[in-house]
Amino acid sequence: MKRMDIWLALTCALASVATPAWADSASMRFGIEAQYPPFESKDASGHLQGLDIDIGNAVCNQAHLTCTWVETSFDGLIPALQGRKFDAINSAMNATAQRRQAIDFTTVIYRVPTQLIARADRGLAASPESLKGKHVGVLQGSIQETYAKAHWAPAGVDVVSYQDQNQVYTDLVAGRLDATLVLAPAGQKGFLSRPDGKGFAFVGQPVRDEKILGSGIAFGIRRGDDALRTRLDAAIEKLQADGVVKALARKYLGDIDVSAK
Repeated sequence: MKRMDIWLALTCALASVATPAWADSASMRFGIEAQYPPFESKDASGHLQGLDIDIGNAVCNQAHLTCTWVETSFDGLIPALQGRKFDAINSAMNATAQRRQAIDFTTVIYRVPTQLIARADRGLAASPESLKGKHVGVLQGSIQETYAKAHWAPAGVDVVSYQDQNQVYTDLVAGRLDATLVLAPAGQKGFLSRPDGKGFAFVGQPVRDEKILGSGIAFGIRRGDDALRTRLDAAIEKLQADGVVKALARKYLGDIDVSAK
């Protein structure tokens, strides 16, 4: 085989490997960590449910894509995306400056506040002064972990990371933790509204740091997947304009303002 023929054959082979599955088959794989209600979780039958599931299905329908879901731990989502285990992250992931160093994001779909949960009678607040010497549980790989380590750990707060937010709640009830920092709707649905959450409440005001906490929740995609991003952006913007995102958010989050301002 001539040298040019070999080069063309290799080029075609590499192009075939690099082409994402969704481009050829109109199918796409979402990566998800399904232990974070009301955004994503499983019902008693093991079926996925939650705000991000409904939004993902609506986006796929609008974009004429057949979507499947791949589960992994939250802190493993970005490495798995980069390793082509799936095509996009759809797991209540905020688009932050730190994450943008590794992956790209679609347009912001919605925004929700981050708040501290603690026993209502402890008098704690979401500040380094109030939490000094206390134990605060956070989800490993989350922006809440990054925020707590940046703002509170240097002031003497013990920030404890977990792979499973449900284990955070277990240790909070058992007294091994004093508080947890979470997305407010996840804390309300996954803990405060349940029997184990009795006596606990959101304390203080929502924490703020756009550099760490991000501009809002979006789909994470691999660097260079511009065609996929364009396709998803168009679907997201249509669903926002038609009020679909707002209606789904109301179904799961109540009256929380989730507009992507």
